[in-house]
Amino acid sequence: MIFDSPPAVIGHRGLGAGTLPDAGGTPVAENTLVSLLAAARAGASWVEIDVTRTADDALVLRHDPTTPDGAFIVEQTAEATGLPRLEEVFAELPAEIAVDVDVKTILEDAVDAPSRRTGALLAPILRREARRRPLLVTSFDPSLLTYLKDELPGVPLGLLTWLRFPLWHGVPAAAGLGFQAVAVHTASCGFEHPDTRLRPLDHVVDAAHKAGLAFMAWCPTAEAAPSYASAGVDAMVVNDVPGVLAAVR
Repeated sequence: MIFDSPPAVIGHRGLGAGTLPDAGGTPVAENTLVSLLAAARAGASWVEIDVTRTADDALVLRHDPTTPDGAFIVEQTAEATGLPRLEEVFAELPAEIAVDVDVKTILEDAVDAPSRRTGALLAPILRREARRRPLLVTSFDPSLLTYLKDELPGVPLGLLTWLRFPLWHGVPAAAGLGFQAVAVHTASCGFEHPDTRLRPLDHVVDAAHKAGLAFMAWCPTAEAAPSYASAGVDAMVVNDVPGVLAAVR
């Protein structure tokens, strides 16, 4: 089991996507140590981070392939990007905080030498980190996850699906590829965009569980969170940690 006492509430990019005020009203930016710590203080049992690679083969925290000024990260050194380095964040983050590592592979992973690809750079870091904290690795790139299956035995892997990606494809894909979780956007679940082709969410979650998968929903609001909890989801990746916690508890 990946998550204790489901549904786990996972802080999306830390306290939430974008720049949000912490409990004291101080604005904190996503994918930073400050945001991750703020999410944990707010009660999140897990935090989620985005990881991508730089020109000098470092791994940094960033959702997009570009910096805020539009420069491609893979064309810059880690120092030039000014972005937090994965290894430094892991070193400073208390070991009791579990981390969902959302790996952002890039176009260059299709052509660069295998040793320079995102998965190859990431594997030794996660191998070390898995000895001291709970980890989950998720990605939209199933080839990355397939590569990590052999590199990270014992670390659960989860397939991410985009926006309105059909659940009747996502769940079998994750199960068939031998992963341990499937993580779907709320837009795929039918609450926000009713779709007669969808089975009820509790039916889908039950099928995922029978296939041995944890079922994760990303970006439910506090208002919608009870519906996901009632459907039996194992975790929610959220932008409103205090609101969702209050709604499901």
